[in-house]
Amino acid sequence: MASILLWRVLPLLTLLASFLLFFYVQNSSKLYHKECSLLPYQSYWITSKRIVTPQGVISGAVEIREGKIASIVKEEDEHGNSKVGHIVDYGEAVVMPGLIDVHAHLDDPGRAEWEGFPSGTKAAAAGGITTLVDMPLNNFPSTVSQETLKLKIEAAEGRIYVDVGFWGGLVPENAFNSSALEGLLNAGVLGLKSFMCPSGINDFPMTNGSHIKEGLSVLAKYRRPLLVHAEIQKESESHLELKDGSYDARSYSTYLQTRPPSWEEAAIRELVTVAKETRTGGPAEGAHLHIVHLSDSSSSLDLIKEAKSSGDSITVETCPHYLAFSAEEIRDGDTRFKCAPPIRDAANKEKLWKALLEGHIDMLSSDHSPTVPELKLLDDGNFLKAWGGISSLQFVLPVTWLYGQKYGVTLEQLALWWSERPAKLAGQKLKGAISVGNHADIVIWEPDVKFELNDDYPVYLKHPSISAYMGTKLSGRVLATFVRGNLVYKEGKHAPAACGVPILAS
Repeated sequence: MASILLWRVLPLLTLLASFLLFFYVQNSSKLYHKECSLLPYQSYWITSKRIVTPQGVISGAVEIREGKIASIVKEEDEHGNSKVGHIVDYGEAVVMPGLIDVHAHLDDPGRAEWEGFPSGTKAAAAGGITTLVDMPLNNFPSTVSQETLKLKIEAAEGRIYVDVGFWGGLVPENAFNSSALEGLLNAGVLGLKSFMCPSGINDFPMTNGSHIKEGLSVLAKYRRPLLVHAEIQKESESHLELKDGSYDARSYSTYLQTRPPSWEEAAIRELVTVAKETRTGGPAEGAHLHIVHLSDSSSSLDLIKEAKSSGDSITVETCPHYLAFSAEEIRDGDTRFKCAPPIRDAANKEKLWKALLEGHIDMLSSDHSPTVPELKLLDDGNFLKAWGGISSLQFVLPVTWLYGQKYGVTLEQLALWWSERPAKLAGQKLKGAISVGNHADIVIWEPDVKFELNDDYPVYLKHPSISAYMGTKLSGRVLATFVRGNLVYKEGKHAPAACGVPILAS
């Protein structure tokens, strides 16, 4: 009798358990989404008069469903296409693919006092950056092995407000060890990075052409890029005149002499020789060479243009600080402006803009390289001893827009330089454009709104005082940032939880 009763009750208990499980999952999902987003909806519409798509700027609506872009409807096609669900109307504000910064140093783990994943990704979100790729040095230990990559991933999990990928390091100790490099690539780095001059970090030594050639041969199997800091120190250069001690270390011109354009040219000349192997049918076909933060717009750029025309798989980036500033305006002792390669003269800046607009420079990146204020030597103003690096992560969109207005920069060009091409370099097929099926990574911003970076402006960099942009007036205020459909930033406020995703190559 008891067994018969049990068999009758069992289906009811199973049904009740299923209902409770469903209820729990649904509510925990909603709670998770609520913590990750300032918008309590998983399905909704974004409307605007200016939506930047691969087909141009349209007036219309973007449907977001479960973290992805479900549909895009032009305003003229909206009749008969009723929008069901919550609508967020941004009026005249620009709706653009989120920025992808392929060159940032967040220094976590090991030097989180310099920046760190929480502060760095909050700054990124506030600046409209939805994905960044973290460099393998300045953190400690440097990311040059499977084991050190694991430390990086563990440091990121649950602490990032935007999606973060990782470059691995190509250094002398692993360059000729294909199994070590393959282990690092199999573990998920999106590509490799090397320096052709001293990096300033003890456990990230410089490489030469032979190391780079070996790295490209391994990368060819994975079809991933090698990013290179292209400067070679030439002992015969005029900077040796500084050794007699008759110089002013507080003068920016003194620092400029220590890293002449010929350093970049020498490195790039060697790189384009190796890059020939990436051509179709070459021994490193499938690999790709990417030159980071180009500063010299003369001979170095000519070499890159020639390599491209010859069929080498090669791209190049520059940074907003090379497009915004010039050597003539940098005051003595203002070490906030020290970086490598250095910011050069105004004529060089004009040539960089021309190359960018004509497509010879492929994309932009921040090269966000923070440190603690003490290492910037802001009081001493010694350019020769201060830590080099421009702290800029939150400001790159308005900086590019403000200084680009002189050259007639369009919204489509911004999306190309900051989203589409960086996505391709990092191998992110579901990012970089407002297209159906892509991740709903979106920035909303007001191009005409001007603001001053003063003490009243909400800045999320860990050490705002070291940024060369503080005290300047910019144009283009970020209103909101969506990462995989989650509203992670809205007008000075971040989502309660850091729900960005660590990106690993597969």
